[in-house]
This record gives sequence, structure tokens and C-alpha cells, in this order.
Amino acid sequence: MPTKIKIESQEEKELKEALANRHDPESERIKRFLAMSDLSRTEGSPLKEIVDRASRVKSLKGFDVIEVPEIISTDILFDLFNMPPGHPARSKSDTYYVDEEHVLRTHDTVFWYYYLNHQEIKRRIENKETLGALCYGKVYRKDEIDHYHMNVFHQFGGLYLAPDDKKAITPDDLKNALSEVARSVFGDDVEFRFYDHTFPYTDPSFEMEVDVNGKWVEMLGSGMARKKVLANFGLTGYHGWAFGFGLERLAIINMGLPDIRLLWSEDPRVKKQLKLGHKFKEVSKYPPITRDISFIVSNGFIPNDYFDLIRDLGGNLVEEMQLIDKYENGDKFGQDKTSYTYRIVYRSTDRTLTDPEVNLIQDKIYAQTATQFRAELR
Repeated sequence: MPTKIKIESQEEKELKEALANRHDPESERIKRFLAMSDLSRTEGSPLKEIVDRASRVKSLKGFDVIEVPEIISTDILFDLFNMPPGHPARSKSDTYYVDEEHVLRTHDTVFWYYYLNHQEIKRRIENKETLGALCYGKVYRKDEIDHYHMNVFHQFGGLYLAPDDKKAITPDDLKNALSEVARSVFGDDVEFRFYDHTFPYTDPSFEMEVDVNGKWVEMLGSGMARKKVLANFGLTGYHGWAFGFGLERLAIINMGLPDIRLLWSEDPRVKKQLKLGHKFKEVSKYPPITRDISFIVSNGFIPNDYFDLIRDLGGNLVEEMQLIDKYENGDKFGQDKTSYTYRIVYRSTDRTLTDPEVNLIQDKIYAQTATQFRAELR
């Protein structure tokens, strides 16, 4: 019988208690992210529907399900997964740091560590049993603002391992399992293909693409678990496969969603359409309101941090943010400074915005751009 495992972390509890007493912008947004619903476990969400369908395929039947902490130490999340200091994934421009040694999880593959160190699983390893586990939930990464990206999203991952001397698990076994997942989400007629790729914790590694209206679209990453990574968790003499994919990406492809924000909508006209296999029809394309902002800032400026500010102040009313202009002029602006112009597109998914409410947000953006980024507004 499959086991449901939920890892309780005292360390995470203490970090959340400390966060509650901090009120700087980064802490406030981290608290807000952690409080957001896990759509992979929310009844009626298409993300949960994908989880349910994928979990039922023959190749994943009987797999354990594990739920792991959202705040993880950097040595677990990065070092043990073959991402040493200096790796781009560790950059503070890409990752949310709760403190210098703990971050919001950036990938769900971290469940390997917790699963393989669980007492029940260690007992199975001593008995040389085959292991299978699934994990899903929210992950967090700093990102640009457009129709298809949010800095809070959901992943689904799987791991299948067997003793070297008992069973041979091959890349073809992995591809068969992923084929079943693709058909469960997109239907039996879906066209898909695999190609070689590179990941820190699998080798060989494969990307899987599906044909969407004649265009090949990336669906997931996968591969054979690196023995070196497994050894980091104390597991030797085992081999097998792993995969992971973003649930939003599959939902958007399946339903033809024009905007990732719709997955969070409470508008009943939207929610009733969020069913796998149902092609989304716009309930109403509310008009956008566009505002530009120009400023001069030091060359240490990090765009992803600025996008976070825009999300903080504009929330789900910000549809897109575009870099319109960027240039340096030492004589005009001073050395080591750059001028930026961004265009912010405001549009609600369920109502018509007004100029006064957008102007109020824009005024706050002007003020915080100057304060937080020490920018000179133009």
C-alpha cells in the first residue's frame, strides 16, 4: 500500500515565527507567497485535476506521496543536488532568501532528500525494496511579468528506484511512464517526442515536448537519477528515473489559457471553464490601461527585484511589464548609472479598471522606485 508522508519541520516553524515579526518588503512578500493556496490540492482547480490524472497512470500506481517543507536550507536544496556555490540557481536575483542559509524551495526535486531519509523508507531500503514516490505543491522563483509567468507556481515530480542487483530500470521505462502521463493529460491522440538535455541531478536527461496546434511545446524534464546525487543522501546500490514538470504549463496548454492569472480567478464565469479538455473562451476582454515609468539607477539594479516591487503594489492587476528603453550616458547620467523605461500594462481579468485606481498604484510605484532602488525618476 502506498504511504502518505508529510514532513514536519521544526526549523521551518521557527523561521515562519521569525518572519511574522519582520516587515521589510522582502519578508512581507514571502509571507504573502506562503499564505497563497496550494492549487495542486484545491478541489475544482485544473492543477489538482492534472495531479489526480497523472497519479493514476499504470506506471505510477502505488507510489508513495510525500509533502515537504516550503522553507529549505541551502545545503539541502542546492549543495546536495549538484548546485554548488556560484550556481546561477542560487542567485538572490532568482531565489527568495528567508535568511542567508534558508530559501523558499525553487524545485520540488528536493523531496528526494526527505523521502530517502524518512525512517519508513530507510527500513525499505534495508530490505532492498523498490521505491516510488510522487511530490507536488508550490515552488517559488523570481521571474519576469507576462501572460505565462508567476513567481509562485506549482510542480509535480516523481522518483522510481530499484536495487542494482534486483531490477534493471532503463530510460525506455522512464519514457513509457511519461508517455502515459502525457496521454492522461492531453488524451490518447497527443503527439510527443523526447530529446537529450542536461540537468544537475539526472544523467542521461531528457526533455519531453508535445505537439500543440502544430507547434512543439516543452512539457517536462526527466532523466536517470545521478548516482552521485543519490549518494549525497546516503543511498548506494540503487538506480532509477525521475521527472518533474510545471502544472501551470500543462494546464495552459491543455485549455488554451491566454493568461496564467486566470488559474487564480474567483470569477464564476472563469472558474466554470477551468476544466481539462475544455478550450477556454474569453468571458470579456477588459480594456488595458498602460503607464510608463522612466528612471536612472546604479548599475547594481536587478530587474527581477524590481518586478517583485511591481507585483507587490499592482498585484494581479498587472498583466505585463515590458522594457521599452535602456541606455547609458556617463556625461548625462553619471558613471556607473543606467536609464530604464518600463511599460506597465494593467488589466483585470474580471472588471474594467479606472484611471484613478491605476494612478494611485502608479504613484506608489514612483515613490517606492525612488525609495527602495534609490532611483532618480525622469
